[in-house]
Amino acid sequence: MLPIEEGRVSWPDGPALFLRARYGHALGDAPRGRLVCEQTFKPAVDTLKRAGFTLRDDDQDTYGLTLVLPQRQRDENRALLARAVAATNTGGIVLAAASNAEGAKTLEGDLRLLTGQVDTLSKNKCRAFWSRIDPAKVDRDVLEAWIAADEPRDIGGYVSRPGVFSWDRIDAGSRLLIEHLPHDLKGRVADLGAGIGYLAKEVLTLCPGVTHIDLYEAEHRALDMARQNLAAFGDKASGYWADVTRGIQGEYDATISNPPFHIDRADRHELGQAFIKSAAAALKRGGALLMVANRHLPYEETLKDAFKTVTVLTETGAYKVFWAVKK
Repeated sequence: MLPIEEGRVSWPDGPALFLRARYGHALGDAPRGRLVCEQTFKPAVDTLKRAGFTLRDDDQDTYGLTLVLPQRQRDENRALLARAVAATNTGGIVLAAASNAEGAKTLEGDLRLLTGQVDTLSKNKCRAFWSRIDPAKVDRDVLEAWIAADEPRDIGGYVSRPGVFSWDRIDAGSRLLIEHLPHDLKGRVADLGAGIGYLAKEVLTLCPGVTHIDLYEAEHRALDMARQNLAAFGDKASGYWADVTRGIQGEYDATISNPPFHIDRADRHELGQAFIKSAAAALKRGGALLMVANRHLPYEETLKDAFKTVTVLTETGAYKVFWAVKK
């Protein structure tokens, strides 16, 4: 918001668009009636709605100002910049910002490559950079290539896309969990933080006694992939766009999880701890949680508080797999 606060960029008379919007104090004075937000991460969506902002689905409208908060993965970021340019009127502005530690200089270079020119402002180890859109200067070949690079693709039997967790390969922790999956698992199962659906698909394939699996995932881009990956199982699998840390509904015979432990680049141990508590609350008495986690994460005490018995099924240099049975 600093370029706007300093008068270098102005709010347009009409609506503005905010891609990958997140609410923060600096957004407090933004015109809620004229700022349309796009976000696919459920906790961020809920916060924006509580703050009074309008959320949009993908549409074909154009705007006088498009704000962008890039993510961690470069193909997704380039697609965000390309979509921002495509959504901005002639003479309108695309404004993005990132911390220096998260590749702000690289992102600034990407916007310059796409639009031909960029202005920049640095402060507090962050960089805001913007470009006034002149269609004659926009590299249309680059724009189309960057949007195409964000499309879903096959990664060896699973559909995935840039930006989702472990987007170009199956995560080693998830593979380790499946190596220790009890094949006599049965009944109704929940997959907490389901990602692209790898764990859920393996459970339905390897455990004939499982009658149904519910997938809970906060990132809608990943949930879309999961639904494709489990389409062959029909009504034996259901997907829910949900913030697992706020709890889930239902009584399950078992839960599985490879829980997240960071937001952006910051470690957030409490995420996994909240997943454990949500799993315990949703399980039937005697139900079990099968979970994999990086071995350095402090989850044992939370597991012991929530479950009757906790067993480490395997431990490697990087991961632990836990089997925990509810009291």
